[in-house]
Amino acid sequence: MGEIQSYRDLIAWQKSMDVCVAVHRKTARFPKEETYGLAQHARRSAVSVSSNIAEGWGRGAIVEFLRFLRIARGSLCELETQVCLAECLGYLSPDDTAELNALTGESSKVMQGLIGSLERKQAANDNR
Repeated sequence: MGEIQSYRDLIAWQKSMDVCVAVHRKTARFPKEETYGLAQHARRSAVSVSSNIAEGWGRGAIVEFLRFLRIARGSLCELETQVCLAECLGYLSPDDTAELNALTGESSKVMQGLIGSLERKQAANDNR
């Protein structure tokens, strides 16, 4: 694979966008009374993941990128909790929840790999 030219080239960002699209599609079926409640919170959390990856990349420094990746990881955990609650309330089927959990799990693994790689790179730079 070639060099990363943009945050759009990052698998972590691409996976987070898959999560975001899926969350928007699933929450569109929530009851009307949840339009400004749980549906909106889940959507904001999902958007926050990809947005923070992009913003961190744009900061141009490893330390800043790591900070924003950790914020993105937190938003992903927040989203996982909201998905669980939505299933408990009957807004998501077990299959919908399983699909979203698989997407968030994959996104989390890729993001954790990126965080680990950047931490090692930062530590190597600090030891110079």
